[in-house]
Amino acid sequence: MRHRQHAMSYAAVEAAVVATGLVCRGGFHPRPEDEIPGNPATVVLVGNAGPSMWRAFAAAARDEPDPLDAWCRRVLTGVAEALGARALFPFGGPPFLPFQRWAQRAEAVHPSPLGILIHPDFGLWHGYRGALAFDRRLVLPPRDRRPSPCATCADKPCLTACPVDAFAGEGFAAAACEGHVTSERGGDCLALGCRARHACPVGRAYRYAPDQAHHHMDGFLAARRAARNR
Repeated sequence: MRHRQHAMSYAAVEAAVVATGLVCRGGFHPRPEDEIPGNPATVVLVGNAGPSMWRAFAAAARDEPDPLDAWCRRVLTGVAEALGARALFPFGGPPFLPFQRWAQRAEAVHPSPLGILIHPDFGLWHGYRGALAFDRRLVLPPRDRRPSPCATCADKPCLTACPVDAFAGEGFAAAACEGHVTSERGGDCLALGCRARHACPVGRAYRYAPDQAHHHMDGFLAARRAARNR
């Protein structure tokens, strides 16, 4: 019984997740409106911040469709089985689970002017790769309630850094971004990642390495192609 108590503690969950290269991104005790499959008592979000996930993935990547998603599914399914939880994922839809809404329940992330969530430490350089759903109510750390760093950012350089002003209007001009990234002029955006994201002064120590940034930009282009083919 003592071993099971330890295995189901938040500290034990963190240790199991960190061993994979991923990190725990906070947790919460769900309410009915959170729309979590299976009605668990506790949900712990799992994701990336810093280089550890990419290093672990690069060392174990396989030649398969959506290799990063597939790796995350293998890794988190194994962690869930070891801890007596269920693994949930933000990919594999439609329909897609509301991970962005869950994230705002779990930790201090807020919508940014770019439409993606910003963290006070990680800035825009983080992500959510899955969640662990427990039937048992775990004792969670106090919730981080820091405000959005965007609230005190007067210049908002993220909105003017894009060479095709993809963030200058209402919402994200995805077609303009795609057209630029796939042109000769957009080679640096494709290779190094979004200029608007790089312009944000928060979390620069967590910026993605070029190979990770390129992978995510390739994913954006693949999603655009898939949407046109539906």
